[in-house]
Amino acid sequence: MDLRAELLKSIWYAFTALDVEKSGKVSKSQLKVLSHNLYTVLHIPHDPVALEEHFRDDDDGPVSSQGYMPYLNKYILDKVEEGAFVKEDFDELCWTLTAKKNYKPDRNGNSVVSHKDAFKLWCLFNFLSEDKYPLVMVPDEVEYLLKKVCTAMNVELNCCELDDYLSQDPQHQSGMTVWQFLDLVNSGKLLRGIEREAVSMAVEEVYQEVIEDMLKQGYLWKKGQLRRNWSERWFTLKPSALSYYMSEERKEKKGSIALDKHCCVEVLPDRDGKRCMFCVKTSSRTYEMSASDTKQRQEWTLAIQTAIRLQVEGKKSLHKDLKQKRREQREQRERRKAAKEEEMQRLKQLQEEKERKLQELELLKEAQRQAELLLQEEEQRRRLQHEEMQKTLEIQLKEAEQARASMQAEMVLKEAEAERQRKRIVELEEMQERLQEALHQEVKARQDEESVRYAQARLLAEEEEKLKELMKLKEEQEEYIIQTQREKQVLKQEMENKSKYLEEAQKQLEEVRENRQRVDQDVMAAQRKLRQASTNVKHWNVQMNRLMHPIGPGGEKAYYFAAILPWDPFISHKLNRVGPGLYLDGRLPRNIHDAWEHWAVGGALFHTECKYKILTTCGY
Repeated sequence: MDLRAELLKSIWYAFTALDVEKSGKVSKSQLKVLSHNLYTVLHIPHDPVALEEHFRDDDDGPVSSQGYMPYLNKYILDKVEEGAFVKEDFDELCWTLTAKKNYKPDRNGNSVVSHKDAFKLWCLFNFLSEDKYPLVMVPDEVEYLLKKVCTAMNVELNCCELDDYLSQDPQHQSGMTVWQFLDLVNSGKLLRGIEREAVSMAVEEVYQEVIEDMLKQGYLWKKGQLRRNWSERWFTLKPSALSYYMSEERKEKKGSIALDKHCCVEVLPDRDGKRCMFCVKTSSRTYEMSASDTKQRQEWTLAIQTAIRLQVEGKKSLHKDLKQKRREQREQRERRKAAKEEEMQRLKQLQEEKERKLQELELLKEAQRQAELLLQEEEQRRRLQHEEMQKTLEIQLKEAEQARASMQAEMVLKEAEAERQRKRIVELEEMQERLQEALHQEVKARQDEESVRYAQARLLAEEEEKLKELMKLKEEQEEYIIQTQREKQVLKQEMENKSKYLEEAQKQLEEVRENRQRVDQDVMAAQRKLRQASTNVKHWNVQMNRLMHPIGPGGEKAYYFAAILPWDPFISHKLNRVGPGLYLDGRLPRNIHDAWEHWAVGGALFHTECKYKILTTCGY
């Protein structure tokens, strides 16, 4: 909000206060007085000639706000210089003019705010109101301002009562005038049980913060530049400067620190008996200060950093920036709300269109049913006519045949009768032609009926296409379900096959294990037989070796022992080669065959327990 817009808001109140009849026009004499006062408070050089020239007495009637605006812009607002006048004096002039007529506090002294506090709330209202006339403040800004005042008093705003008050009058939803706002505050509904002094201090604090751009204020200790001593000063921080005074009354200003984008603030360690120290560095000097506690130091450093940030961004007021952001947020909410309403309207239209199409479809179906009924009735009627005509034709044909037969029978007898009958035949032929023509007309009617049916079929085809689109979606869904069931069955079949394969493999494994056990048993039996055979071989080898050596005589009678194999020329041949060691009855046998015969005759004993035969004899 620029300076011109701020001044116009206050001037608008002064102009409307002079409009006693509420006609939108003010007398020229009153406008002269108003302009003269504006010259004075805005410190603009007076121009009596231009004033008298613009408001001559020979002009017709009073001047409206549109007629006063050219003079106001050219001779007053265009010459205003920011900082050349006291904004509070200007606002107080406009407030004085408008409060006499519009502000009506409680005469019994029960008002929550004083006249001075009402003026400050009026200034806050102008600052937060919308930039359109008549001036109103939207409910969000009303709630924001009341919350600021309640926060300054360390109390919580009762938002429910505020919502109830705003909902009582539908006009409050679009905006509230300053007089309605002051009536709300003075009613005590929102500030019930709070002392008037506390409200006054809270309004003053909010006024300084919002209107005077006071970011922070309070006592700090400052170190001097020349004497280097510490002094307690009352500091006030604005976006452009950090000023300090002797006391909080701000009557004696001791100095000011200009803030720009080159400044910075730093926290310092405790020293010289001071704690919670920090400094503000400018391009020409460093200012050292000390706060009462760590919380105050943090608040001061953050506030100074905010002021420096505003200087870097080229902004002169923090709350102007915050107001613009809140306005943008409201506009975004309104746009979202409008878009949502538009979307709901579009959905509603689509629903209505859908219902309308369904109704049209029902009407088409009903018309189709009616057409089918009419078609069936017409078909039935034509069928009956055709049957009747066919019966009539058959009767006539039968009559013609009878007449022809009688005519042929009586041709010889009655020539005249024959001539008459021929005429009758001609008439019948003409009737037949008429009947054929009637049949032709019936065929043509059938063709017309087919064309009607074709048009009806086309309408039905269009309806079927729409139904097919719906059924196609349903079929796709059913195919997807069937496919899923098939995949499930395939998986189930694969699991059953794998289970069967597993059972067969287990059976084969059992069979292999049984075969292995049988083979192990066979191997063990073969090993036992092999061990027994090896034992027998070793035993008979020992016996053979013993028999291969001669046994010497032991007395008068000699005993001879011999062991031979079953008769085998090859084995006998081998034993013959060993013959010199064998003795039988004191003589050497010629061969093993002779020994066999001799032993057999002499009553030998044969032992056939094993593969080898053992022969034992006694001498005689």
